[in-house]
Amino acid sequence: KSKEAEIKRINKELANIRSKFKGDKALDGYSKKKYVCKLLFIFLLGHDIDFGHMEAVNLLSSNKYTEKQIGYLFISVLVNSNSELIRLINNAIKNDLSSRNPTFMCLSLHCIANVGSREMAEAFAGEIPRILVAGDTMDSVKQSAALCLLRLYKTSPDLVHMGEWTSRVVHLLNDQHMGVVTAAISLITCLSQKNPDEFKTCVSLAVSRLSRVSLCVRASTDLQDYTYYFVPAPWLSVKLLRLLQCYPPPEDGAVKGRLVECLETILNKAQEPPKSKKVQHSNAKNAILFEAISLIIHYDSEPNLLVRACNQLGQFLQHRETNLRYLALESMCTLASSEFSHEAVKTHIETVINALKTERDVSVRQRAADLLYAMCDRSNAKQIVAEMLSYLETADYSIREEIVLKVAILAEKYAVDYSWYVDTILNLIRIAGDYVSEEVWYRVIQIVINRDDVQGYAAKTVFEALQAPACHENMVKVGGYILGEFGNLIAGDPRSSPLVQFNLLHSKFHLCSVPTRALLLSAYIKFINLFPETKPTIQDVLRCDSQVRNSDVELQQRAVEYLKLSSIASTDVLATVLEEMPPFPERESSILAKLKKKKGPGAVSVPELEEGKREGSTPSPSADLLGLRAAPSIGSATPSAGSLLVDVFSETGSPAPSSGVTEDSFLRFVCKNNGVLFENQLLQIGIKSEYRQNLGRMYLFYGNKTSVQFMGFSTVVSCPGELHTHLNVQTKPVEPQVEGGAQVQQVLNIECLSDFTDAPLLNIRLRYGGALQNLTLKLPITINKFFQPTEMSSQDFFQRWKQLSLPQQECQKIFKANHAMDTEVLKAKLLGLGTALLENVDPNPENFVCAGVIQTKAQQVGCLLRLEPNAQAQV
Repeated sequence: KSKEAEIKRINKELANIRSKFKGDKALDGYSKKKYVCKLLFIFLLGHDIDFGHMEAVNLLSSNKYTEKQIGYLFISVLVNSNSELIRLINNAIKNDLSSRNPTFMCLSLHCIANVGSREMAEAFAGEIPRILVAGDTMDSVKQSAALCLLRLYKTSPDLVHMGEWTSRVVHLLNDQHMGVVTAAISLITCLSQKNPDEFKTCVSLAVSRLSRVSLCVRASTDLQDYTYYFVPAPWLSVKLLRLLQCYPPPEDGAVKGRLVECLETILNKAQEPPKSKKVQHSNAKNAILFEAISLIIHYDSEPNLLVRACNQLGQFLQHRETNLRYLALESMCTLASSEFSHEAVKTHIETVINALKTERDVSVRQRAADLLYAMCDRSNAKQIVAEMLSYLETADYSIREEIVLKVAILAEKYAVDYSWYVDTILNLIRIAGDYVSEEVWYRVIQIVINRDDVQGYAAKTVFEALQAPACHENMVKVGGYILGEFGNLIAGDPRSSPLVQFNLLHSKFHLCSVPTRALLLSAYIKFINLFPETKPTIQDVLRCDSQVRNSDVELQQRAVEYLKLSSIASTDVLATVLEEMPPFPERESSILAKLKKKKGPGAVSVPELEEGKREGSTPSPSADLLGLRAAPSIGSATPSAGSLLVDVFSETGSPAPSSGVTEDSFLRFVCKNNGVLFENQLLQIGIKSEYRQNLGRMYLFYGNKTSVQFMGFSTVVSCPGELHTHLNVQTKPVEPQVEGGAQVQQVLNIECLSDFTDAPLLNIRLRYGGALQNLTLKLPITINKFFQPTEMSSQDFFQRWKQLSLPQQECQKIFKANHAMDTEVLKAKLLGLGTALLENVDPNPENFVCAGVIQTKAQQVGCLLRLEPNAQAQV
């Protein structure tokens, strides 16, 4: 039938249902269920339903399963989490949970999980753990309770507190019912990612359960119903292996030995002939295998297992199943970063190169390029770069820019002969000029300028490249810059005389964009300094109407200024103004950041961390520019309190600490709101904050300075002692994983309730290289952040000053100045303190007078301040 006929029929049915609900005759349970079910079906057809909700809620009080089921189903699908009926629904759910009827309990738990509102979390977050661990709870109810609690924890983690239930929840891993274990593992894995220390006892239990599953010779009683195509409990095995990846290798030798035995068994089973030809069998078997390999890679401590995993993945590289080839390439990318398996990965280089050339699926080719990038070191860099350049000519447009960035990084990182590096980058521009970003050609210019031994070769090579009839604009940019700086190094050859160089560059001028033309004009004026004989020719070019009257302001200004400079400046002045560019400061290459931004977080696997170990020598300066060397553990310290006023004026600002935590890192922020709070070789923590009256907002930026993912990343802000009664700090959670080179942001909302002296503490926990790192910092939230500057006259100031005569209203301190007293520095400090600096108030012009009001929720406190420097006594 037509759409119009359907709508007509539905409207007729809705009118009938509405009349039944509003009729004088009370409906029995069956009729109510029937009409609510019809409303649900109409909603699923795509039509809006604006009535029937109350009738569905009434069905929840029925003692018949079918009526209660339809009521819960209607609520799960149609009731909004902000509905006014939530209170009634919660009461019905509470009755069902306390009924001890397993069927009704499961229905109510499913409804809680489906709606998952904050109101439901507040109402049942304390009740569900009790049901989960109760000895008399049916197995089916335990399963539903575990998954329901998982849902509530994901939507409202701050409301779900395991507390006393933690150990009993963990011991569900020993439950006799496999369904309960499978459901509980999902819950425990999620909880472990946020609070690893609380659930660390699950490791030994997980290993014990894994060994019972993986080492069983024949299907045991508890596995009979969970064997899937001859594979015992594949979902449970995968979840157990995933849970173990939340923790470092077990410290107990017996537990670790048992786990290694399990992993070896899984690898051995992968070599056995398949027990079934059906795809479901191979899928289940390979799911366990790949998760086991992920655990082996995570531990990175068993050389034998790592090499075996690599060999097993190598067999999949030529498998007929595309998905297996993809997963093998992806896993080997991570294996390549381990010092134990890097050499084993390199043995498959020819297979990977062949995959790059012959694979039909572009995503598999992309993973092959990733693996070549990851397995690259000094021994095979030239071969891999050459293969990537060869592939680039026919590569898919979607991955060309990524391959260009990878080639540029590898060429720089492993360049021993920098003439090879120059050739590689120029080949990149020739083959895929449209995909060469500014970062790439900027970088080659920086390296050429910084290395005297390659400047002449670069000038010669770029001169030859520019002679091609079709020359990419990026090549013109590089050529203009290098010839403008080092064209004199090849000017002795008649074939590359100064005039020939100029004519070659100028022949490209009219085909280029405005920024490139501007660069070429700068190269021309450099030519006048390098080759005085070209001055008349270049001045004619600068003087022509197309330059001095150009419609583009930048080109016109350059032409006019360069023409005037070349006309009136003496040779010495011209040589000074246009002298050769000084070497660039050594810094991180921006190409790697560009690659990570292009690929997305976590997509690049780089073997730099162990490069020094594998090579057995100090990495080259270019490798160090990438800033990816291994870093030590983060220290942990908490600064002690000091005299705020004294330290504010005695320290003039120092860089962020590189290790540990000092009082300076806290006090530097007393007079400023933005900056780097902490930095070492692993982590950088930046702060940006703003305050208004008694409210503040602080943005914390956590930057991963390594190329390795931080696991189990968590932050906790606490208010020690009685501080929580004076200061309210609300935080938003951060992601538990921070990718290498990535930055995550956390927002803190701050409310000053009353005056305080202590500062909140920030505790950061993360896993790096399998080891747990712990760091505690003092957050720079001080009472002066809530100052509101106040202007007042001299008379008002001293009148109020005299009124504040009680001992508890006044504080005076004499302190020694550690640095020279600079008036401007003192003013800046006082303004940064948050007060208003009052001019012409104190009779002594050397003194500083300030006024402000501290804004708290409880009260406003006026503050007056006088600073009386004594330059002679330095106090």
